[in-house]
Amino acid sequence: MLTQEDGDYLLKIAKEAIETFVKTNRKIEIPSDCPNYMKEDLGVFVTLNKNQNLRGCIGYPEPIMPLINAIIDSAISAAVRDPRFPQVSENELEDLDYEITVLTKPQLIEVKTPEEYPTKVNIGEDGLIVEKGFFKGLLLPQVATEYNMSSEEFLSHTCIKAGIRPNAWLNENVEVYKFQGQIFK
Repeated sequence: MLTQEDGDYLLKIAKEAIETFVKTNRKIEIPSDCPNYMKEDLGVFVTLNKNQNLRGCIGYPEPIMPLINAIIDSAISAAVRDPRFPQVSENELEDLDYEITVLTKPQLIEVKTPEEYPTKVNIGEDGLIVEKGFFKGLLLPQVATEYNMSSEEFLSHTCIKAGIRPNAWLNENVEVYKFQGQIFK
């Protein structure tokens, strides 16, 4: 578990990474004062909001690189590579609100039948990943709470995010994973 102080540090790094990239097209280096435990491989998402509306959200659902590297990469990508939005411009920088979600390792939800999935999802605590073949979708834990979703709705929206039918989670050949996230704003 990271402390609020750790979260504040990561938010500062994300903001610096975005501002430097938007202004100079240059990626920042890992700060020399970065604690060693932030070099552990962890999944992370960086979310940008502007006027309380989503402005970008990119991350690494799997722990494939050190947290500090994932923060820098995800922050820049959320600002300039989210295909849903135009690149963040320099005059928008002061209007952005930053949110970081540090993820636990995804755990496959074990069920006897797919109808059990809703009973295994804790709204407000769990994020979801749905996989079917090459299709994969992820929703962060806070999404279900922000949109007042039931477990079934959360499963369905994660399927939609994966590009598959909303009720695909009821199929035997779909895998559902859950994870938790520590959120810093």
